Amino acid sequence: MARHIYSCPLRWSDMDAFGHVNNVVFLRYLEEARIDFMFRLAPGDGSPSFSGGSVVARHEIDYVRPLVHRHAPVTVESWVTKITAASLTIAYEVKDPEQVYVRASTVVVPYNLAEERPRRITAEEKLFLQEYLDQEPAVV
Repeated sequence: MARHIYSCPLRWSDMDAFGHVNNVVFLRYLEEARIDFMFRLAPGDGSPSFSGGSVVARHEIDYVRPLVHRHAPVTVESWVTKITAASLTIAYEVKDPEQVYVRASTVVVPYNLAEERPRRITAEEKLFLQEYLDQEPAVV
């Protein structure tokens, strides 16, 4: 099972009045990693997979420890924990080699923008997602 690795820069504006990265900013980190992960399938051969759109149906976040602003990026690891006919669940860890700051998951629904409705996951998308499928939770 592969994991998608995204190196996410921290911005000065990510910090809140308490001197650590604001809880809402972590959703942006997850979004950046998710977009980087899902759209890796399309560019290579011009595949239309995932390019038609998707919507977030659910987020779940556990804040493990504060992340203080620094110049070094943080790593966001992503993998798939569930694939259904019309949705997928992506799990994440926002971390450094020695510690985890956030564990999270997102339910994503592929969406047909032209028809303004959800759609099914294609065979090509499912094949791509299965490379990252791990139904066991991470142990850290």
